[in-house]
Amino acid sequence: MSDTIQPLHLKAAFATLGCKLNFAETSSLRDTLAREGIRPAEKGERADVCIVNTCSVTEVADHKCRQALHRMLREHPGAFTVVMGCYAQLKPQEIAAFDGVDLVVGMEHKGEVARLVREGLARKAQMAPGEACHEALAVPTRDIRSFVPSCSCGDRTRYFLKVQDGCNYYCTYCTIPIARGRSRNAPIADLVAQAEDVAAKGGKEIVITGVNIGDFGRSTDESFADLVAALDGVSGIMRYRISSIEPNLLTDDIIRFCATSRAFMPHFHIPLQSGSDEVLRLMHRRYDTALFAQKIRTVLQAMPDTFIGVDVIVGTRGETDECFEETYRFIERLDIAQLHVFTYSERPGTKALDIPHSVDAATKHARSQRLLALSEVKRRAFYARHIGTERPVLWESRRADGTMSGFTDNYIRVRLAPTSAIPTENTLTAVRLADFTPDGECLWGEVVAPLNA
Repeated sequence: MSDTIQPLHLKAAFATLGCKLNFAETSSLRDTLAREGIRPAEKGERADVCIVNTCSVTEVADHKCRQALHRMLREHPGAFTVVMGCYAQLKPQEIAAFDGVDLVVGMEHKGEVARLVREGLARKAQMAPGEACHEALAVPTRDIRSFVPSCSCGDRTRYFLKVQDGCNYYCTYCTIPIARGRSRNAPIADLVAQAEDVAAKGGKEIVITGVNIGDFGRSTDESFADLVAALDGVSGIMRYRISSIEPNLLTDDIIRFCATSRAFMPHFHIPLQSGSDEVLRLMHRRYDTALFAQKIRTVLQAMPDTFIGVDVIVGTRGETDECFEETYRFIERLDIAQLHVFTYSERPGTKALDIPHSVDAATKHARSQRLLALSEVKRRAFYARHIGTERPVLWESRRADGTMSGFTDNYIRVRLAPTSAIPTENTLTAVRLADFTPDGECLWGEVVAPLNA
């Protein structure tokens, strides 16, 4: 049989949950299947193949994965259905037993999905209507070795470049190392080649993604600083964003390089998780609040206009009322632009279950709402500081009213003022920032001048 699927006008439907890394992997798989004769299904079309790429970071994520799977099975009865991702790695046999599931693919085999789909379609054609294969391919976490490249934009203007996978940080609340295995990465030369390919396709912005990207280089004897410098030299790429980097791995050298680089944007996403040193200790995080605060100061000294997003988890075991108040006061003092607030849920197999103090659901919700309100205050204050200034904007999408929206270099969401000439998608222009839009989500922008590509 040929190594590629013969063009049979087959259609595939995709559902992706969780992190940007999952979306990048799904997007690359969609491109691969399209090259092999299976195009993405349009809305309302019945698919021949269903791919569900799952997350398992919380109990809620597990529930959403099951919902997405049941919806796929209901909307595309009889399709060859594949479940991959973190949930698939953690519960392969459980998922394989679901009615209608043909194949569960763990982390070690996710680079083989296109071949597995081809072989599975051939098998399914010999089976009775409605019968499923119920096959699971998942090795133990300790045996996960492969690195599957991924670089795609999907339906977005910006590209997502996967540079690293897995994690060696066994934080007590987290299942990701169990689901994705040890830290590993592609060689810098391969990643530079992928960035050059993006530039050749006309892409202007790349988001660097991974599980723990600051740990880049363990499997190739390189470093994240080496990678940043190499990518900055790729002609045609105007913008790089670092999706998330641990504070202890965001070195002063990396900060200084980004501050003077050609293409790295003044935008960092740095996970805090708690503003209480006691809770950080219980989480087995590798820094304290003093280091985190110093890292924020170092970034802003080098790049005063930087947008800094921060992850924080509420309601972890051990987070007493006093610990949460410490977190709130610490974050309140930080000069950051936005919080990403997550509610802790207990995950089987994690060390957090050994911590005696637990937080009830109502308290978790109340704490989450307080931090979300604080986040909105900080975001609006950051936006307001830039009203009246000029920033470069990469226009990403056309709105229903015909106008455009995009982001500044420092990640302010901008909506084109109705009086401006409408630029095309994936173009950079200099924009004067005006007041908030009525919904408060964006700033109005007026095009000042185009920028050289």
